[in-house]
Amino acid sequence: MDLRIFTEPQQGASYEDLLRVAKATEDAGYDAFFRSDHYLKMGSATGLPGPTDAWITLAGLARETSRVRLGTLVTAATFRHPSVLAISVAQVDQMSGGRVELGLGSGWYDDEHTALGLDLPPIKERFDRYAEQLAVVTGLWETPEGETFSFDGEHYQLAGAPGLPKPAQRPRPPVIIGGGGKKRTPALAARYADEFNLPFVGPEFAVEQFGRVDDAAREIGRDPKEILRSVALVVAVGRDEAEVAKRAAVLGREVGELRENGLAGTPSEVVEKIGQWREKTGITRLYLQLLDLSDLDQVELIASEVAPQLD
Repeated sequence: MDLRIFTEPQQGASYEDLLRVAKATEDAGYDAFFRSDHYLKMGSATGLPGPTDAWITLAGLARETSRVRLGTLVTAATFRHPSVLAISVAQVDQMSGGRVELGLGSGWYDDEHTALGLDLPPIKERFDRYAEQLAVVTGLWETPEGETFSFDGEHYQLAGAPGLPKPAQRPRPPVIIGGGGKKRTPALAARYADEFNLPFVGPEFAVEQFGRVDDAAREIGRDPKEILRSVALVVAVGRDEAEVAKRAAVLGREVGELRENGLAGTPSEVVEKIGQWREKTGITRLYLQLLDLSDLDQVELIASEVAPQLD
C-alpha cells in the first residue's frame, strides 16, 4: 500500500510551509507528496498568505527533494492551455529526474473562477474541453522526437507542434483521473489514466465506480489491471483518544464524523480501516489529506506506527 501526503495549500500556506512538509514526507519514507491546484480558499479559512501556483511549487520541490514523487490532485483543465501545461509538467519532470505525476480534472470551483476571471463553461462543454486537453497533453508527450503533433479539435487546434520538451519519463509521466461521473469519466480513464482516484467517498461507492472504469477499459480492449486504484481520505491519527480529539478540533470536525468519513483514530484503528478498504475495493494507494501543515508530528506518527503494519 503506497501512502502519499496530500496537501491543500489554498487554505493558507507559503512555499516554505510546503517545503517543510515535502521534506518531512521524504524523510519519513512516504511514496509521494501531492498538492491541490487551487487559487482560492474554501470555507472559513483565511487563505493567508495567499495562493501558491501548483506547478511553480512542484518545480521548486523537484530541486529540493530527491526521492518522493510529486504531483497534483488535481490540476484543473480550465486553468492552463493544454500545450502550455504539457511543457510545464515535462519541464518539472526533467527537473525532478522523472518523479512527476499529473492529476488532471475538468475544473469545478465556481467562486474561484469568478474571483479570478477564469471561464468555467457548462458541464458538457467543460468535459469536451477536458477530453481534448487529455488528448493534447498526452499526444505532445508521446510524439517521437523529430516528429510533430497536430490536433484539430472543437476547442483546441495545434499545427505542427514539436512536442518538446520531452519529460524524463517515457513515454510520459503517469496520468491520474478521478471523480464520480458514471459515463464520461470512466471512459476517459479507460483511455488515458494510469491511475484512477476517488477523493472523499465511501467504499461502497468506490466499488461501483472502480467497476465502471474496469468495464470501460474492457470495452476498448484494455486490461483493467493496468489502471491503479487509489482513494484520498482526510487523516486525524493520534497515539490516544485525546490526541485524536485534538487533531479533529484543529480541523473543526467531530471525531465520530472523521472516523466515519476519513482515517481517524489510533494507529491500530487506522490500520484496520485501511485493511477494510483494501479488501473491499482493491486499492493499492492512499492519499492522506493533511490539512494542518504545521502538524509534522502526525506525518511521522503515521510513517512509524501505521505504514509498517500495511506490508
